[in-house]
Amino acid sequence: MVAYYSLILKPIHSTKNPELKQLRLLFEKARERKKKGLFVIEGEREIKKALLGKYNFTQIFIGEGSAPETSEVQSLVNQTTTFQVEKNAFQRISRRSGSEKILAVAETKSHELEHLNLSDQALILVVEAPEKPGNIGALYRTAAAAKMDAVIIANPKTDFYNPNSIRSSLGSIFLLPSALASSSEVISYLNKKSFSIVTAALEPDAIPYNQYDYKTPCALILGTESTGLETNWLEAAHQSLIIPMSKSIDSLNLSVSAGILMYEAQRKNNRLEKNSIL
Repeated sequence: MVAYYSLILKPIHSTKNPELKQLRLLFEKARERKKKGLFVIEGEREIKKALLGKYNFTQIFIGEGSAPETSEVQSLVNQTTTFQVEKNAFQRISRRSGSEKILAVAETKSHELEHLNLSDQALILVVEAPEKPGNIGALYRTAAAAKMDAVIIANPKTDFYNPNSIRSSLGSIFLLPSALASSSEVISYLNKKSFSIVTAALEPDAIPYNQYDYKTPCALILGTESTGLETNWLEAAHQSLIIPMSKSIDSLNLSVSAGILMYEAQRKNNRLEKNSIL
């Protein structure tokens, strides 16, 4: 455990403290996150990944008796307004059990398509209208593990900075370039950048996923398990793919389907490294 200097800590003893009230609002309300341009990160691992993603931090909250485990987060504490929160008050705010007691407030980023800086060898994931924060987090975790170049969420239905998305991604949501836009805007962008648009869909011309070459730049497009993709994606597709499965199974989980396609695309492009660790 890394020691920290108590003189930089501002004590908080009650959940009625205005700083904790604001923290709770940022945790619970997407509208508040959008209004303030701020969001909450819980856990040292997630905070470290946000540091790697070059997020700007405004506040740190540390539970009484706790301290950062790593030098990176210790350095952040030394440079950021930091509060020491009484144990019971921290437990009422925190969404996790266990010994790790650290929360951070960071600034949101703009996720515009034009801010993506993609090469002509890019492999990206596009997901249309995912609704469950846990699914979004799982998609990012898998995409980061597969070393995708970016993730685009088309027709977003859920706040990007939902705490459940962050938690289920284990912080991976901070590591990949991301954009949020309507499906029509994304299709226009991909065509402008000469991407192969490859959909996961049961179309008449669909082929098994392992028979496609995934020539880059390539965008893998997936819809939700319940509704699939909108017609405009099916019309824009250069190729549709299917994942063969047992007839007794209706569909795979979204993140599982995405993982199969992403790893196959990386394999076909010789971008998988043996014994590599992200």
